Amino acid sequence: MLPALIALTPLAGTLLPPALQRHGRSACALAAAAPTALALCALLVCLPAVFAGQAVEFRAAWIPQLGLSLSFVVDGLSAFFALLILGTGLLVTLYARYYMPAADAMGRFYGYLLLFQGSMLGIVLSDNVLALVVFWELTSLSSFLLIGYWHTRPGSRQGARMALVVTGGGGLALLAGLLVLGGIAGSYELSEIIERRDAVRSSPLFSVALALVLLGAFTKSAQFPFHFWLPHAMAAPTPVSAYLHSATMVKAGIFLLARLWPVFAGSGPWFVLLGGVGLATMLIAAWIALFRNDLKLLLAYSTVSHLGMIVMLLGFGTPAAAVAAVFHILNHALFKASLFMNAGIVDHEAGARDMTRLGGLARVMPVSAAMAAIAAAAMAGVPLLNGFLSKEMMLEQASGTVYAGVAWLVPVLATLGALLSTAYSVRLLRSVYFGETRYAAAQVPHDPPPGMSLPVAVLIVPIVLIGVFPALAAPLVERAASAVVGASLAPLELVLWHGLTPALGMSLAALLGGLALALSVSRTSRLLARLPRPDAKLLYERGVDAGVAAARWCIERSHSGELARYVACIVVAILAVAATGFLGGTHETGSRPALPASGGALVGWVVLAAACIAALLGHRDRLLLLILTGAVGLVVALTFALFSAPDLALTQISVEVVAVVLLLLALNLMPKTTPRETSTLKRCFDGVVAGAAGLAAAGGALAVLTRGFDPISAYHLAEAKPAAAGSNVVNVILVDFRAFDTFGEIIVLGIAGIAIVALLDPALREAAARGASAQVANSPAPPSPLLAVGTRLLLPLVLTAALYLLLRGHNLPGGGFIAGVVVAIAFLMQYVASGHDWAARRARLDAHSLIGGGILLAGLAGMGSWLAGSAFLTSAHGHFSLPLLGQVEWSSVLLFDLGVFATVVGTVLLALATLARVKGPVIETVAQEQVGKVARAEPQRVRRRGSA
Repeated sequence: MLPALIALTPLAGTLLPPALQRHGRSACALAAAAPTALALCALLVCLPAVFAGQAVEFRAAWIPQLGLSLSFVVDGLSAFFALLILGTGLLVTLYARYYMPAADAMGRFYGYLLLFQGSMLGIVLSDNVLALVVFWELTSLSSFLLIGYWHTRPGSRQGARMALVVTGGGGLALLAGLLVLGGIAGSYELSEIIERRDAVRSSPLFSVALALVLLGAFTKSAQFPFHFWLPHAMAAPTPVSAYLHSATMVKAGIFLLARLWPVFAGSGPWFVLLGGVGLATMLIAAWIALFRNDLKLLLAYSTVSHLGMIVMLLGFGTPAAAVAAVFHILNHALFKASLFMNAGIVDHEAGARDMTRLGGLARVMPVSAAMAAIAAAAMAGVPLLNGFLSKEMMLEQASGTVYAGVAWLVPVLATLGALLSTAYSVRLLRSVYFGETRYAAAQVPHDPPPGMSLPVAVLIVPIVLIGVFPALAAPLVERAASAVVGASLAPLELVLWHGLTPALGMSLAALLGGLALALSVSRTSRLLARLPRPDAKLLYERGVDAGVAAARWCIERSHSGELARYVACIVVAILAVAATGFLGGTHETGSRPALPASGGALVGWVVLAAACIAALLGHRDRLLLLILTGAVGLVVALTFALFSAPDLALTQISVEVVAVVLLLLALNLMPKTTPRETSTLKRCFDGVVAGAAGLAAAGGALAVLTRGFDPISAYHLAEAKPAAAGSNVVNVILVDFRAFDTFGEIIVLGIAGIAIVALLDPALREAAARGASAQVANSPAPPSPLLAVGTRLLLPLVLTAALYLLLRGHNLPGGGFIAGVVVAIAFLMQYVASGHDWAARRARLDAHSLIGGGILLAGLAGMGSWLAGSAFLTSAHGHFSLPLLGQVEWSSVLLFDLGVFATVVGTVLLALATLARVKGPVIETVAQEQVGKVARAEPQRVRRRGSA
């Protein structure tokens, strides 16, 4: 349970800081720190088992059919990253309390921070790759919110969008790669994938999985050529930058590479891609960082460079290189978080981050200067600090690595990368803290309050301690590295002095060369300013613009606004797929004999064909088309009755009555005739497509009817009475065997009723804006007294019949849907006979409440089965005794049927009331005006197409 507690506690605490917003900044900070501290305590409880070589696990099935489970594992690697995430998170929470401006909404900020923290913990603790992808995408979304926190600033919005596009696109590639990987291994559990690595390596899809996974990791960790998004994320508040760059976000890709190291490491593509991309990223980003004047941008590019170094080490594929990578992840998190917080202190106190406007701050901010000097020296790899140790280990691994058959290539370029790291570290200290005293603030800067300086000081302590006593970090690094390589390592000995080795010479060359380069950077930058250089941000923006232009081109040519074109495209696509299957398969004539057609069936077929032909010829007259459509529906109802399906026949007839009346009302909103087709060629094309679709449907029906098969209806007929206590098989299927489908259908039905209101509301406002004069002048004729009295007398009888249909539906033709439609017909009669105003004044039922109450009742009827330990919507039935009546059968599906009944009645009433409120002549005028606008615009659209 502890692994799940660690992963989910920050997510559960996301709502706490916003809820305490009104209680002040300190309350928000405490609300953010509490879940982080609780998760950290749970992690510390797990550490003894981790250091003993054990893994603490939590597994719960989520969707087992898809292989999706909530599996959390705390082993050496996940504990290592979780410590960084939670420890740095606590310090950032304290730092942000004093750094963020007083006008900012701290509750929202801390809520985003906890969401991001929980997402990162989900990544490093998940043992299921599908759940890992869910948390992976959550980090993209939450980082988007954090980077764009100051959403009124254009730079923040642009940086947030850029990060989301790049990392979100990489997340899609990662999802595909992990699906391929899980398919190869036969499991989506990371631990099982690692165990089956031999099968993965031998698969022909190994390279595909590797490429997709690397694409996801490279975009997340800002590796070349995706390095450009990370510096633009500097528009985020400095606490966010410190968190993203040191222990989270960009380390997610590094974690994934480390976790999958046993599966991929040692293969040729792994070495070539990670080694080459990591080395290139380290050099390119370090070179860019050297000439940046913005303090945060310099640190951002330095982060990209150090991430490239870690990726390069993982790409070497040796256990020693993996140890060096893990050690540098720890060291980088410590000195980079402290440097970013120090940059925030400079900006907060001196009023600027531009190094050309800063200088000599060591005289007025000595404590901050001392902490910055230690952290920058660690980043440069100065002895007696932690960065020196992992840099030495990196150079040692590089000195023995041969790339592309060239023995000197990796050692020289790795030394150059270390040299550039020294150079920009020296430049940072020299420009900000030494030289002439300069600052942009109105008052003389000074060291910040303890709330801002204490987190930096806490990070400085391990930088020095690990540098002087490296054995302190050995147990943690050893356990994490063992989890990376998937095997136990020899006891790790981290020492300060390795003797006179090539790595020592390379390190000295990097330190001296970097110092010299830093002193001459001004002359070098003037020379570089004259040379052309690619701008990754510009290339990204041009790519986005090109994609938008291509999408707009496709939309303009495919989304013409013509419904007929959309239907034609869909039907043609279906026909193409069907033709492919038909032409590619074998065909046999069905052996099942056809039944002889009776005289009544022939008459019905003739009526049906005649109605369809008449509809085709007279389709421009919408009223005639509606009448013909109703005739077709009645013939279908007779067909149901002929084949002994009284439920379906009753439903079909009831629905036809309701549909015809509602559509008659809807015709008031439309012109009486449809516009004539503009082209004979288009009509011919439509005829060919419709004919082909009809022949295909007829052929498919014939093929099904002439072939023998075992229908599922036999099961339903056999089990309806013993399993569901119902004799009406149709109703039993709807409310028991396939009740979940029915539940979804009534939800869709309710949404459709609400959608009618949403669509017609603008028309109602338009009619009201036209004034009452037009409505009075065109008022309908008064209702017939005879019809009005007759419908009022029939209403109780119809309601009684509907109640009878509802109660008997489980055993005889009827049910909730049929009863609902019959009640709807009764109310339709009132509206038609007496008018909308009379019926609306006497309405006692709210349609919205009926829809919501019906869906809620159906849902509660399904959830009630949980109390008996059964699945959702499982029915219960039995008998009880009543005086005189004896044994009475009951079933819980009656509650579900009541929910269906209420939803149907509410939807029809809502549609009826909305359509009846619209005054026909007024809306017809509005509709005709709209048609006229379309007709006037049509020639212009044709001319534009012709000119194109």
